[in-house]
Amino acid sequence: QVQLVESGGGLVQAGGSLRLSCAASGRTFSISAAGWFRQAPGKEREFVAAITTVGGISNYADSVKGRFTISRDNAKNTVYLQMNSLKPEDTAVYFCAAARLWTTRLHNVDYWGQGTQVTVSS
Repeated sequence: QVQLVESGGGLVQAGGSLRLSCAASGRTFSISAAGWFRQAPGKEREFVAAITTVGGISNYADSVKGRFTISRDNAKNTVYLQMNSLKPEDTAVYFCAAARLWTTRLHNVDYWGQGTQVTVSS
């Protein structure tokens, strides 16, 4: 099993920045990719960004390209999501995800974090 714990959410004004962190523990050697999803009230959970644990290949949803950056620190078993130029429509609960197999949009998530709230005020 792998446990994922997110941190770094909060309230920020439009145009501001936040950095989310996701710390993994347990059988982390089984993970080949990690990423972030988000779910706004009344909407389905959607893919945000993903990165491979080896090589650092990354992919982003079109809605966040150029504003968000995903990165990882393998020594700390941690994945980050740097969010810049935030917009009110970025308001959502952000979930960390990990998968044993890489796909560009993390279609096969094996582990989920509990989520962290990001609220962007206008």
